[in-house]
Amino acid sequence: MSKTKKTKNVGFINFALGMAGRIHLNKVNKAAKNCKKASENTLRGILEYAKDTEWGKAHHFAEILEAKSAEDLYAAWQKNVPPQDYEDLRPFVERHKNGEENVLFPGKPKMYATTSGTTKEPKWIPITNEYYDNVYSKMTNIWLYTFLKHRPHCFEGPAISIVGKAIEGAAPDGTVYGSVSGVTRRDIPEFVKPIHSAPADVFDIKDYTARYYTIMRIGIEQDVHIIITANPSTIVEMQNNVNQFFDDYCNDIENGTLNEKLDISPEVREALKPVFHPNPERAAELRALKAKYNNILPKHYWPNMQILTTWKCGNTAVYMEKFKNSFPEKMLYQEFSYFASECRTGLVLNGKNDTVLFPHMHYFEFVELEDLDNPNKKFLQIDQLEVGKRYSIFVTTYAGLYRYDMNDLIEVTGYYGTIPTIQFIQKINGIISMTGEKIHERQFIEAVHAAQEETGVSVKFFVGFADVQNSVYDIYYEFQNVDLPEEEVKAFNKVVDKKLMEINCEYEQKRVSLRIAEPIPFAMQKDSFETYKERCILAGARDGQFKLNLLMQDEKRHAMFKELVRK
Repeated sequence: MSKTKKTKNVGFINFALGMAGRIHLNKVNKAAKNCKKASENTLRGILEYAKDTEWGKAHHFAEILEAKSAEDLYAAWQKNVPPQDYEDLRPFVERHKNGEENVLFPGKPKMYATTSGTTKEPKWIPITNEYYDNVYSKMTNIWLYTFLKHRPHCFEGPAISIVGKAIEGAAPDGTVYGSVSGVTRRDIPEFVKPIHSAPADVFDIKDYTARYYTIMRIGIEQDVHIIITANPSTIVEMQNNVNQFFDDYCNDIENGTLNEKLDISPEVREALKPVFHPNPERAAELRALKAKYNNILPKHYWPNMQILTTWKCGNTAVYMEKFKNSFPEKMLYQEFSYFASECRTGLVLNGKNDTVLFPHMHYFEFVELEDLDNPNKKFLQIDQLEVGKRYSIFVTTYAGLYRYDMNDLIEVTGYYGTIPTIQFIQKINGIISMTGEKIHERQFIEAVHAAQEETGVSVKFFVGFADVQNSVYDIYYEFQNVDLPEEEVKAFNKVVDKKLMEINCEYEQKRVSLRIAEPIPFAMQKDSFETYKERCILAGARDGQFKLNLLMQDEKRHAMFKELVRK
C-alpha cells in the first residue's frame, strides 16, 4: 500500500500493553482458581465501600458484613437487600444528579452513562471513580492484550474504533454524562493513542452520514488492522457509506480534503484539518481496486486487517451474516463481550464468543429461566451454574447498583478455570432489541397512544414485530375506520415513529444513524384480534389463559398477522 499510515513506536506499544495486560490477566486467573471465594470477597468489598452511605445504612451493610461464612453472608444479603431495577434506584440517582453525596455510594460519581429505560425518561447510570479506575481501565488493558495474544501484528497498522461522544452534557450539579466507551478511548495512555486512525473530533459530527463518511474517508486511506465497534449494524452502515461515496473518498484523498457538501461544523473541520494531506498514490490505488473488483469490499482496501471485534451473540448475529465474506479470511472475528451501560461483566479471552465473567470485579447472582415467574425465585451464586442452562443475571457493582436486574438472558457455555463462561441470548420481560435500541412494550404502547392523541385517528388494536433480517419494525394496526386511506395510514405510522424516538433515546440514535429503518405499517381487516385469538384457541391455546404481547420477535405469530392484512 502506498503512503498509508503505519503505527509509530509499535514495539513499545506491544511491550507496554503486554506488560499491563499480563498483570491484570494474572488477577483473573487467580480468581478463576476459586470463583466462589473471589465472589464472596467482592461482595464484602462492595459492602465495606458503601456501608456508610445512606443506602448502605438503610440496608444494613455493616451488619451483613458480620456474617462469618459465605452462606451466611449471602443469606443476610438477600434478606436485607431486595432485587432492584432502575426505577427503584432512580430517586437516589436523581439526588446524586442534584449534588448530594454519599447516597448510593461514597461521594459523587465521575460521570453518568445515559441509556434508554422502560419509561420515557432515560436511565442515568452512575460511573464512580472507584468503578472506572478499578474495572473499566484495568479491563481495557486486558482487552487490548488479548488482541496481541491472538494477532501479534494487530497494532502494526491503525485501528478504527466507533464509540459514542465522550461528553454530551451535564447533570444539574455539573457532573458530566456521555459515553463510557468514548471516555475510555479518550483516557487511554498517550503512547497508545497513535493506534487510532482518526482523532476523537469525528464523534462531534452530529449528522450520521457525515460522521460515517469522515471515519471511512480517513480509514480507507490507511492500512487499517483493527475495527472496534460494539454493534455490527455499524459495520453494515459503514459499508453502505463506502458503496455510496467511494468516488468522493478518492477525490478527497487525492486532494487532501474533506467533502465540502457534508454537514460538518466549521469547528470540527478545523480540528480535523491536520489529518488531511494530498495522497494521489493511494487515490489511484483505490480507483484501480474498484476497476478490478467493481463491488469493492474491506478485504480489498484493508487486506492486512487482523481483528474485527463486535457483538456476535443474540440478534446481532443476523448483521454478522451480512458481511461475513467481506473481510480477509485470516482476520479474527472476536465477540465484543457481554457489555452494557450498567457494567462490563467480563471479557472474551479465548478469541471466540464466550465471555469470562469477572467475579473479582463484580458480584453476580442468577435465576434459572424456569424460575423467573416464581414469586419466591431462588438466587444462585456463580459457582452453582450449570453448562447449557439459561439464567437471568443480577449484578452488584462499586457504582451503586445493588442486586440490579440486567433483564438479560444468558447461557452458560463452559468454564475458564472455575469461572462460568457465558453468551448473551436476548433481552427478557417485554423488551425487544434488534441492534441495541431496547424498546419496552410499554414504550411502544405509549407511542401509539400518543399518536392517536396527536392525530385524532382511532386504533382499535395494534401489534408490532421486529424484523431482524431487515432491521425494521413491522407494525399492524386495526383502525376504527378499517377503510382509512393508505396515505393516512402512513402518516399515522410516521407519528408513531416520531413518538418512539421521543420516548426512547436508543431507538432515536439507531434511527438517525440508519441502523434501523422507518417502521413499516400494515392496516388490518376488521376484528383482526378476535380472528387471531380464535385461531390460537382452535390450535390448542386455553381461552382463560390467552394473552398477547403487543411487541414481539416471533416469526410464527408474525406470519399469522400477515394473513390479516386488509386486501
